[in-house]
Amino acid sequence: MTSLLTGLLRGTAAGAAGTTALNVATQTDMALRARPASDTPVETVSALVDRVDVAVPGRRRERRHRLEGLGGLAGSATGVAVGAVAGALRSAGVRLPAVLGVPALGAAAMLASDLPTARLGLTDPRRWSSVDWAADVVPHLAYGVATHATLASTFRAEDRERAEHPERFPRPATTGALARAVALGAATGARSTFGSAAIAWRACPDDRGPGRVLAGRFGRGAATLGALGEAAGDKHPAVPPRTAPPGLAPRLTLAAGGADAIARRDGYEVGPGVLVATAAAAGAAFGGVQLRAAAQERFGSDLPGAFAEDALAALLAWWGAGRAR
Repeated sequence: MTSLLTGLLRGTAAGAAGTTALNVATQTDMALRARPASDTPVETVSALVDRVDVAVPGRRRERRHRLEGLGGLAGSATGVAVGAVAGALRSAGVRLPAVLGVPALGAAAMLASDLPTARLGLTDPRRWSSVDWAADVVPHLAYGVATHATLASTFRAEDRERAEHPERFPRPATTGALARAVALGAATGARSTFGSAAIAWRACPDDRGPGRVLAGRFGRGAATLGALGEAAGDKHPAVPPRTAPPGLAPRLTLAAGGADAIARRDGYEVGPGVLVATAAAAGAAFGGVQLRAAAQERFGSDLPGAFAEDALAALLAWWGAGRAR
């Protein structure tokens, strides 16, 4: 399987190709309709630098020119970054056919560029006309076509080798493997250490991947103490909210790491399991907050919801860490 770094580099090149295609499509539209260049990139950068209190030097005209340059660079960086992520995912085993990959890449690039402007109040897509939507969608579809085609060409040699010698590569993730990854991710989103503890107790010294380091007494003991400590501390009112970045980031990281460990242990591709586990962790983190709030409203205390969440997280973690049959 291609290394993550190689995937990132290939994705960066693909994102650059996609950004070029997007710019060509946009400039073609400007030439055909005789419309001016959009001021949105400049306004977005201006709003961002004002928000973070960074001074852009120069007089009014010079400052405007610098903001125009920064706006163009920000757009290029967005396209390259989306391509880099796509390359990393492809190196991890996520390979979408063109009919899905092209619109997915275009939508990702469109979201990455339009969401900040909408959040800053510079535009409202709900008020766009059909012409406005077309002017945004078509260039991003061109981005998706070029990026996907470049990615496919750079990974073609590996795909050919995969087809000729499948025994050299991890197996594609099955429905059961993905279901276990979802369960493990959900358990980790609810209790960040439960997934690691379950993997430790299910691990064997001869396992493949990082999970084997937890197979010994020390690994199991440390993971168990961490899980018990979290289960006790979670009930304390002073514990910060799990949906805030300091609480959510470790959950997502541990969910991805746990899914990676069981996929490598069982010989499956890593990428799909990591994706679904991370998404499940995020959903469980927010869903658990709602469960606790519902328990608080019904029973006058969130403890019933907290204990129910403990039990559910433990069951999901134990099943999710199970071995492929």
